[in-house]
Amino acid sequence: MALTNPMPMGPWKITVYDQEYFQGRRMEFTASCQNIMECGMENIRSLKVECGAWVGYEHSSFCGQQFVLEKGDYPRFEAYSGSNSYRIERMISFRPICCANHKDSRMIIYENDNMMGRQFELSDDYPSLQAMGWFNNEVGSMHIQSGAFVCYQYPGYRGHQYILECDCHGGEYKCYREFGSHAQTPQIQSIRRIQH
Repeated sequence: MALTNPMPMGPWKITVYDQEYFQGRRMEFTASCQNIMECGMENIRSLKVECGAWVGYEHSSFCGQQFVLEKGDYPRFEAYSGSNSYRIERMISFRPICCANHKDSRMIIYENDNMMGRQFELSDDYPSLQAMGWFNNEVGSMHIQSGAFVCYQYPGYRGHQYILECDCHGGEYKCYREFGSHAQTPQIQSIRRIQH
């Protein structure tokens, strides 16, 4: 069946469907799935997040474009894919975001790689980093001190999504290539905390 990674017990539950609007084959998960195809599904067309925060991936083994999945219903692909700069219509792997804690999320963004240059501490949601005083449309590196954030390529929570967590990389993302396997630029213009 599905490959799952052992995880600490937690309040996570997601139900996925192979058709839009919660139709077709249905499966429930309480832990990560590295490849939905190994469960007999070719793709996930709709889903319901019943408990916890999750991250979905375009490819197997948690690679490719990322999608933040917070509690709620996602009847079609567009509901979870957001406003990406290129159209993707598949999600093959997913996992819980264990450290998501909306009320206690803190991070520092840095101008350059390796936590160098000017810095700014964040503990709230920012639909536009430039509007809050960040001088650039790029972020060189980040240190997630607590919780988890989703960073977006463009203002208004649009474009590629990068899910950054305090319990991945020790919370240190030393260059933009560590933001995700699909990261091709350090352009980050909006950031928000992930709902738990």
